[in-house]
Amino acid sequence: MSGGIRRPSESEEEYIARIEYRRRKKVEEEKHRGMAEQEKRQRKELHFMHCPKCGMKLIEVDYKSLKVDRCSACGGLWLDAGELEAAVDLEKGLLGRIFGL
Repeated sequence: MSGGIRRPSESEEEYIARIEYRRRKKVEEEKHRGMAEQEKRQRKELHFMHCPKCGMKLIEVDYKSLKVDRCSACGGLWLDAGELEAAVDLEKGLLGRIFGL
């Protein structure tokens, strides 16, 4: 080699390009995760405790030992995960006691 300046080989350029690609991809993935989290927070703020049917506020009411959400406008009743099963179990217990099941 003369002159002291060495030109990178094709495999070195490919290696550097792959590293740069991975770095940029990681930055973009982190950016997308941040955007997804922000969008999730915004959706929760917009929709939390609002009726899925008419959009009005939901009010938490007691049903036996459960807390269920009732719409202040249309009267719709909304259950969180597991509450339907719990309500069914409560009613089975009541019917079982009444009819000796």
